Order: sequence, then structure tokens, then C-alpha cells
Amino acid sequence: MDARFNMFDNELATDFTKRFANASMVIHHSPLPRSTQELVSLRASQINGCGFCIDMHTKDAAAAGESAVRLNLVAAWRESTVFTEPEQAALALAEEGTRLADAHQGVSDHTWAQVRKHYDDDQIAALVSLVALINAANRLAVIVHQKGGSYEPGMFAAAFEPPADGEHAPTQLT
Repeated sequence: MDARFNMFDNELATDFTKRFANASMVIHHSPLPRSTQELVSLRASQINGCGFCIDMHTKDAAAAGESAVRLNLVAAWRESTVFTEPEQAALALAEEGTRLADAHQGVSDHTWAQVRKHYDDDQIAALVSLVALINAANRLAVIVHQKGGSYEPGMFAAAFEPPADGEHAPTQLT
């Protein structure tokens, strides 16, 4: 099935998507480890059933050197030995922050205490923002039926990253 709507063929949608991507760049350049960012994004996307985002974050993580074992075990991180305590805290926050409707308290005090134990304020700000942003991205992609499988590693980073001195921004996004 083709996507219902192309977010790059509509001026308003393209304008929104560029701003959305700019917000993600703040997180991308934060002190939150890049591997943690990809694991959190992958886990939330798995929960939300977003094939496009699962495809993207799996491929970007692998291209950045993440092991196939860890990528394959993200869905069962509690039953594996390959994630650090800080990563486990981040994955728990991703799950609880994604499944807000499933728990009356939202993120548990225990999970929050683990996040506070392992991350500084800037990393926590990035982590909380990332969970919110990936859930929004998942919803956008699922609503328009954007399917996984066609993503190439770095595709959006190259399109949305500010141009280096003397270079021009990609014409399809201006």
C-alpha cells in the first residue's frame, strides 16, 4: 500500500516537517549518547508499530556501528544482558512515556529515579524531548501510512542538517 499522503508534496506539511526536523537536531547534538537516542527511538517505534521509523532507526544505528545483537534485542531489553544500566533506564522511560494511556501515573517514580541516577539535566532534557518527539513522528508516519523499507542511512540528516560554509541547502526542502 502506498502512503496516503506525501508530507513533502504539500507546502504546509513540508514547512512543518522542516521545523520538526530542526527540533530533532537539538536532540541529535545534545550530550545524550547517540546510541541511546537510537535505542530509545527504536523502542518507542516498535511499541507504536511505526514501520518507517523502525526502518530508519535500525539502519541509522547499524550505520553508526550498533551491533545486530543489540538491535535485535531492543524489544526484549529486560530479558537480555547487552544493555547498560543507563540504557535500561532510558528504555524504561521510552516505554512508559510511550504507553501513557496504559498507566494512570505515566512514568513511574522508580523509572524516573533510575533516569536521574544515570543522566545529568541536559541529558534528561534531551531524553524527555526525544520520547515526545519520536512518539509524534510515529503518529505522523502511521497516520499517513508511511511504510518502512525504503529508508537509506543518513537520508534525513543529510536533508535537514544545516549546510556547511559555502554549500547550499537541498533545493527540495527550501
